[in-house]
Amino acid sequence: MPNYITLINWTDQGIKAYANTLDRAEAAAELATKFGGNSKGYYWTMGAYDLVGMFEAPDDESATAYALALSSLGNVRTTTLSLNPWNDLIDVA
Repeated sequence: MPNYITLINWTDQGIKAYANTLDRAEAAAELATKFGGNSKGYYWTMGAYDLVGMFEAPDDESATAYALALSSLGNVRTTTLSLNPWNDLIDVA
C-alpha cells in the first residue's frame, strides 16, 4: 500500500483544544481505516508545522479523501505528500 506523510498545522479551534491532541490523534487513526488506510503515527514537531502524520492508503484518491475528512473537522489544516521509495524510482530511471 502507498505511504504518505501529512504536514499538519493547528487551526485556531485546534490550538484552543490542544489538551485533546492525543484523543484527536486516536480519532484520526480510526478515520484512516474508514478510507481503507492505516495510521503509522503522529508526531509533535517544532518549526513550520505543528504535527507530522504518517499513514498508508490504498491509493491517492483514498489518501485525499482521508486528508479532506480530517481537515473538515476544523482542528487542523493538512498538506499531504506521497512517499516513493528510492529504489522504486531508480528502477525506472
